[in-house]
Amino acid sequence: MRYEKVIVRALITEKATRLREINVYQFEVMKKAKKQDIKEAVEKLFNVEVADVKTANYPTKPRRLGRSSGYKSGYKKASVTLKQGHKIELIEGV
Repeated sequence: MRYEKVIVRALITEKATRLREINVYQFEVMKKAKKQDIKEAVEKLFNVEVADVKTANYPTKPRRLGRSSGYKSGYKKASVTLKQGHKIELIEGV
């Protein structure tokens, strides 16, 4: 698996911003990515050392707009804890 394709995007939310203060970064990742794949991708792309990876799968949800109905796509979120002394500079919108 290519490292660039494992990480879809960095999550920039209020909770993710608070977690960065304790060295935890959140990413949206591919559905099929394993914890080891995520760890290797973050280490290679950002040149840091990863201490722990936690993942959560969010299922699709039904949505309605007027008479039409559809589904909101599901995604997988990874919370990556970095070792002490390592930091990632994230820029919103990039």
